[in-house]
Amino acid sequence: MKRLPLVLAAVLATTLVALVFLNLRGGTAPRIERSMEPAAAVADPQFLRNMGTLLGPPVLEGNRVVGLNNGDEIFPAMLAAIRAARSTITFETYIYWSGQIGREFADALSERARAGVRVHVLLDWVGSEKIEEGLLRRMEASGVRIRRFHPLHWYTLSRINNRTHRKLLVVDGRVGFTGGVGIADPWLGRAQDATHWRDSHYRLEGPAVGQMQSAFMDNWMEAAGEVLHGEGYFPALLPVGGSRAQVLSSSPASGSETVRLMYLLSIAGARRSVRLAASYFVPDDLALRTFVAASRRGVTIEVVVPGPVIDAEIVRRASRARWGALLRAGVRIYEYQPTMFHCKVMIVDDQWVSVGSTNFDDRSFRLNDETNLNVLDASFAATQIDAFEQDKAKSREVTLQAWEHRPWKEKLWERAAALLRSQL
Repeated sequence: MKRLPLVLAAVLATTLVALVFLNLRGGTAPRIERSMEPAAAVADPQFLRNMGTLLGPPVLEGNRVVGLNNGDEIFPAMLAAIRAARSTITFETYIYWSGQIGREFADALSERARAGVRVHVLLDWVGSEKIEEGLLRRMEASGVRIRRFHPLHWYTLSRINNRTHRKLLVVDGRVGFTGGVGIADPWLGRAQDATHWRDSHYRLEGPAVGQMQSAFMDNWMEAAGEVLHGEGYFPALLPVGGSRAQVLSSSPASGSETVRLMYLLSIAGARRSVRLAASYFVPDDLALRTFVAASRRGVTIEVVVPGPVIDAEIVRRASRARWGALLRAGVRIYEYQPTMFHCKVMIVDDQWVSVGSTNFDDRSFRLNDETNLNVLDASFAATQIDAFEQDKAKSREVTLQAWEHRPWKEKLWERAAALLRSQL
C-alpha cells in the first residue's frame, strides 16, 4: 500500500508528459521538407488546377471581393451585413473581447436572433477569454446559439494547443467576410496611433461564399455536434463579379499542410514579384529556401512585418533571427512603425492574392484551424498593392548590414526565441 502513491505519481507524470508531447507535436500529417521546384506560373492555367485539385476546393468564377482597411471600414461593413440578415448568420472568430465593439456586435446579433434569424456564433475558448459572461448570457437569452471551440476539459487536454484562428462571418449564405480582424477595441479606428491596430478584412459575394460557409460548418459540427443545411445556409449562388476565388481551409485534424503548401506553391510559381504583409513572420527552413530560390531567379520579394509596436515581442525576436538568408538573397524586409501591424496578405505577380487568418508561422501552418481567401484578379490585386505600398511607406527597411551589426544581446535573445518557433 505504501507504494500506491508512488505508482499514482508515476502515472500522473507519464500522462502529463504524454499530453505535453501531443500538444507540442501538432498535426499528424506528413510534413513537406524537400525543396520546392519552380511551379506553374500564376498566369498558367495549370496553377489554378494545382490550387483547386491538389489543395482542395476549386477556384470558382463570378465572385466580387472588396478590401476593407482598419476598423473604421471593417466594422461598419460587417455590422451592416448582420443587421440586413433575413434567414441565417454564422460567425466564427478567435478574438472576441468585451468592450465597445464587442457590445455592438452582441447587440446586432441579438436583435437579429429576436427577429427570427438563426444566429450561430463559434468562439475560440482561448481567444475569447476576455469576454464577459454577462454578454454571452444576454446573447443566448435573445436566441443566439453560442459554442466554444475546444474548451478545457480533462478529456480535451490532448488538443488544447489546437485553436480556431479563423475569422468568418457569413450572412444568409450569400455574403461572407474574412481577414485578420478580431472583435476587440484595439481594432477600432483607422490605425491612427499605437493603440489602434492596422489590419485588413474582405467582403466576398458569389459562388465562393459557399466554400466559406462550408469552412464554418466544419468547426460548428465539431463544437456543436449538429449539421446545418438547407437554402438558408447554402442557397444557389449566381455569378456577381469578375474575380476567380477559392476559400481554402486547414486544420491539424484534416491535413495541416494545406495552407502552407498554398504559400509555397505561390512563391515557387512567382515570375516577377511577391509582396507579403505578415503580422507574424517566422518562416521555416523550407520557406526560407523557397524565398531564396525565387529571389535568385529574379523575383522581387518584399515583406512588411510589425516593428517595435507588437503584441508578442517573442515572435518579433524569433522572426528577426531568421532573416539572414533572406537579406543575403536580396529579399527586402520592412518593419511597420506607427502601430501593431496585423495584416495577412500575399500578392504574387500583380494578380494572385491570398488573404485571411493565416500567419506565416508554424502555429498557423501546423497547430491552428485557419482559412484563406484566394483571389485571381489583377484589378483586385491592384487595390492590395496600393495598400501594401502605403504600409511600406510607413515602414523602416532593415538592411543586411544593420541586421548583421545589431547588438549581441539582441542576437542572443533572438536565437533563444527562435528555438520556440514551432509554437509561435
